[in-house]
Amino acid sequence: MKKVWERVMAGVLVFALSLVPVSVASADSTDDSDVKGYVSFGADLTDGEKLKTMTGLGLSAVTIADYKQGTVTNQEEHKYLDSYLDSSVIGEKALSSVVVREGAQGSGIVVSTTNINYCTIEMYTNALATAGFTDVDVKVSAPVEVSGTAALVGAMKAYNSMKGEGTIDDTEIDVANNELVLTGQLSESIGQNQATELVALIKNRVVSQGATDDGAIKKIVKAAADEVEVDLTDEQVDQLVALMKKISGLNLDISSVKSQAQSIYNQLTAMDIDPDKARGFWAKIGHFFKKLFSGIF
Repeated sequence: MKKVWERVMAGVLVFALSLVPVSVASADSTDDSDVKGYVSFGADLTDGEKLKTMTGLGLSAVTIADYKQGTVTNQEEHKYLDSYLDSSVIGEKALSSVVVREGAQGSGIVVSTTNINYCTIEMYTNALATAGFTDVDVKVSAPVEVSGTAALVGAMKAYNSMKGEGTIDDTEIDVANNELVLTGQLSESIGQNQATELVALIKNRVVSQGATDDGAIKKIVKAAADEVEVDLTDEQVDQLVALMKKISGLNLDISSVKSQAQSIYNQLTAMDIDPDKARGFWAKIGHFFKKLFSGIF
């Protein structure tokens, strides 16, 4: 009897969910002051999958009415990611979804995920900071484990809906996607934390120093790799240089980027790495012995 009742209740919830509109409400039809957040659902979710995804986003069939809703399609994923990511990783369905809410002033970008196995919280945070997100709470969810690439595109759409169309343009979306994917690829060979910290460190120095040509950026990349203590292939160096050339053209406010991704830059400080300048020879020697003695004790 209990199982029958559970099936009945599940059916009621799915039916209630089916009554919720999935298109983004227009500014004329909804008072934005009453909107609690902005959601982008994977377009290929079934009703049952959507309900499970909503739970991961902290939403229900009732509370979703307080959110502006949109969708992100698999075609949009491929549009923005095909240049950087193998199509097998992107997949053939858009399932990952995201909700974006205004955060408190000075809170930075706060990300949490459910059932995402490729994009880490730090990867999302870094990429969203590059795209220009400020003081937002971002939740990413899927009904089963997926890469989470659709959610990044969905986050851009949701943020544009929240702040006004054109806040994040196609160039910024492209660079953020490039950064997210390259960080993920680096993670496979040098580790997730190291990849995230390396990209953040290089980005900070490239923008702070106004580096725009290949030679100057390559020096920054190699110096940063030494400090984070990772070995990069020539191909990886070239990929980072290409990404940073794009980032140098975005006119980023690096102090804003650092405050939005504060946890990542705090980690660099904890490693005794100054994000704003290359470590000198003697400082490198001191860092080596500091790590050596720390390991001994």
